[in-house]
Amino acid sequence: MADNFLEKHYEEYVARKAAYLRKKKHLPKLKSRLPERPEDEAL
Repeated sequence: MADNFLEKHYEEYVARKAAYLRKKKHLPKLKSRLPERPEDEAL
């Protein structure tokens, strides 16, 4: 292909990937919290 179709699409992909990784880096990490269990459910 003489119109550099693949190269253009790859460059767009790399730009989208970089933007995604930059955005992902700044998001706060979600901590998995386990619900607190009661000491004894029978009481």
